[in-house]
Formats: sequence, structure tokens, C-alpha cells
Amino acid sequence: MYDKERDLIDALARRQIGRREFMRRAGQLGLGAAAMTGLMGQAMNRSLAQDSGFDWKAHQGTTLKLLLNKHPYADAMIADIEAFKELTGMDVTYDVFPEDVYFDKVTAALSSGSSEYDALMTGAYQTWTYGPAGWLVDLNEYIQDEAKTAGTWDWDDVLPNLRASTSWSGVPGEALGGEGAKQWALPWAFELNSISYNRRIFDEMKLTPPKDLAELMETAAKISKDGDGLYGVGVRGSRSWATIHPGFLSGYANFGAKDFNVDGGMLKAAMNSPEAKTFTTDWVKMIQDSGPKNWSTYTWYQVGNDLGAGASGMIFDADILGYFQNNGDTKEKGNIGFHAFAANPDAKQPTPNVWIWSLAMSNFSGKKDATWYFLQWATSKEHDRFGAVEMDMVNPVRQSIWDDEDFKKRMEQNEGYLKQFEASAPGAKIYFTPQPLFFDVTTAWAAMLQRMVAGEVPVDEGLDQLVASIDDQMSQAGLQ
Repeated sequence: MYDKERDLIDALARRQIGRREFMRRAGQLGLGAAAMTGLMGQAMNRSLAQDSGFDWKAHQGTTLKLLLNKHPYADAMIADIEAFKELTGMDVTYDVFPEDVYFDKVTAALSSGSSEYDALMTGAYQTWTYGPAGWLVDLNEYIQDEAKTAGTWDWDDVLPNLRASTSWSGVPGEALGGEGAKQWALPWAFELNSISYNRRIFDEMKLTPPKDLAELMETAAKISKDGDGLYGVGVRGSRSWATIHPGFLSGYANFGAKDFNVDGGMLKAAMNSPEAKTFTTDWVKMIQDSGPKNWSTYTWYQVGNDLGAGASGMIFDADILGYFQNNGDTKEKGNIGFHAFAANPDAKQPTPNVWIWSLAMSNFSGKKDATWYFLQWATSKEHDRFGAVEMDMVNPVRQSIWDDEDFKKRMEQNEGYLKQFEASAPGAKIYFTPQPLFFDVTTAWAAMLQRMVAGEVPVDEGLDQLVASIDDQMSQAGLQ
């Protein structure tokens, strides 16, 4: 049995057989699911070791500590961590915190200069604070060092918009990924924003997925009117930056609206431009006519849970939010469809803003070279494939995984998912202007959106007030 298992591992590592054939043969050997997963980990390790000629054992005996958010992406990494230990001879420990306290833990650790954690999960927006403050390592120095980077790691395989969206010079207003940009983090997995809709409800009501904002408003209104207690469309509404970045900014950018105009390094708020006012007026009306009753309390969780419970007809939010509802333990499991969405009927393509869970290295780590080995492994093709095919590490950041036949077959059970991704990915990136007051600005923006939806202030007047307030903040910060 040992020789047959070894031969099977070698065949997968050499890519002589695919995952499905591997699983079939492993089943014939009488191996259970846990044993199969373990064998696949060994095969991936052999693939890394054989292909690169890289000394993965250079830091054998070192122990690293990670700071992680409780998330399916972290679950996938933890499920595969023994593969890293076997490959490198290193040990890994980690602390995992729920998201409602996670970023407070990160800020506390980094701002204090603590060397407790070597690597951590972060969003790209947070690096606009952490990076320029000197808390993170610019990973370009490692990416460009052939002696420390495995030849098969293949940085160029990571989707280019994601590489750019996780790098910034630190100069307010300068483009992400532009000249002098520092790579503050490595993209790990991400979400873009599109329409996830309940196919059962749409079939019963003889509806088709909306193609633009006007159709979205019309379809949502019909669901709210004729849907027997349903509401039309779920979008976020809490007083938080997280209300602005998903569907709202994706549609806003599709009409050419910007958060700031940048002139000579000075940032001027642009939320009251003609394009911004027109889009925001429609967005507010859509929520008033067809959103949930308690919209101002809605976060990721409420938006997703309503879709999964059959309480809403659709959402304009993260594609993976619909994915989790379609594949989790929900009432509407298997009923969710996916559709690319360009709010502007005259736009050439969708412009989804993205959220990128990324991995970064603490500048206070005393084991930076060893940590780089971990970051390479955790963002490698091998681990990305494991996470995307065996776990719920969706969306993967590497083009090679999107091209992988096993991944495609797995995603085919989510009707329209691959098609919406292919249509959305070329325009998927961060559309915010990078600047140090990001969280203050977007929270104020969300607060004004709440006031406009509540009818406390007209849209045009509210946006003028918002711009005046933000310009004042920029001036006090020396950015005007």
C-alpha cells in the first residue's frame, strides 16, 4: 500500500494525472477523505520542491506566529498548514479573532511595535495606514530577490489589478500600483461586486437579471410590490466605510464619478459632481422603494442572510457573498444565480470595486526571511489551488486557478458565476483614491447616505454638505 500511495503522490506532483483521477485512484486504494487530503498536501509539497530547486528547508526549526481573522480563507490555510510544516521544517502558531475585533488587534500589535506576530491578514485599505506608518515590510525587496524567492512562485500569475491594488507609494492621491509603489501586502483571495439573485423567485415572477441601474430599480420595485413580503434588493447601509465600498462605489465608478479630484498633490472631494449627484439620487430612491426596512443597520451579514433566507430577490454586493449563500446551510441553497452588472448602460464593462484579503509581513518581526517563505507558500499556486478546489477560498487571485479545469467544474454548480467573473474581472480593482483619511471619509459618506435615505436632507444638498465637511478635514490634514 505504501508503494502505491507514493506512486500516486508522484503522479499528481508531476501533473501526470489530475485531481479527479487522483481522487478516483485514492478511493480504489480504500483511502478516506482525510487521507486523500493529506496525500494531496504531500503531492503539492513535492511539486513545489521538485519544480523550483529552491531550498525550502533554509529556515528549518524556526517558529512563526500569525495574526488571523476568522474567515473561510484562514480556515483553508489552517487546513493545509501541515503541508507547509512538512515542506519547510518550520512550525507555525496563530491567533484567530472574529472580524468585529480583528482590526483592533492588528492596530494594537503594530502600533506598539510588538514583535509577537510575524505575518498577518489585512485588507488593502488598511495598508494605507499600516504601510506609510512603517509597520509593514515593502515586499518588493523579497519579490525581486531571486535568492529568496522560488522560481515557480510566479508573481505575474497573480491578477494584475490585484497586484496594483495592494501597492502604493504612500503619497496621498498617487495611483495604486504607480511609480514608486511599495508592495505592502500580497493578494490572497478577493471579492468583486456583482448581482447575486434568487433564481427561484426570478423564475416564479418571470424576471430576468438587470443589466443596468435603471433595470435594477425597476426589477427590485416589482419584487417589492408583487413578491408577497419580499423586498427587491439588498445593499449595505450601516454607518461604516463598508457601506460605500461594495455595490455603491462599483455603480458610482461606472458612471465616471470619483471620490476625489487630485491636482498638484491636493485632494478635492468630488462627491457632488453632476455624475455623483445623478447616481446617488437613483441609489437613494432604489433603497427607499425596494430596500430592507432596517437598511441603515445592514452589513455584509444581513445582506447575505436575507438572500439565503429568501427574504430578498437579489443583492448588489460581493460575488462571494452570494456564493456562500448558495453553498452553505441556507434555505435557498442551490437557487442563487450570478450576473455581471454595469450600472451605466453606456459603460463598456462593469467596474466592480474590490475587497482583497491579503497577507503582510510585520516590520517588527525578527524572522523576516523565514516569514517570506511562509508568505510565498501561502500565496503559491499549490496552496491557492488547494484552497479554491478543496475549500472555500473563493475568489482565487491567480489566473492559473481560474484556468484550472477542476476549479471550473466545481464552480459550474453556481449558475453564471464563471461568466460574471469573466465579464467583471478586467475592470475589477480599487476605485478609491488612496489617502490617509480613508476610513473617516467613507464613514462620513455612509452617514450622509443614511440621512438622505431617511429623507432628512435632499440628495444635492446632502452631497454639498458632505464635500464641504471632507474638504475641511483634508485641509486640516494638509492635503489641500
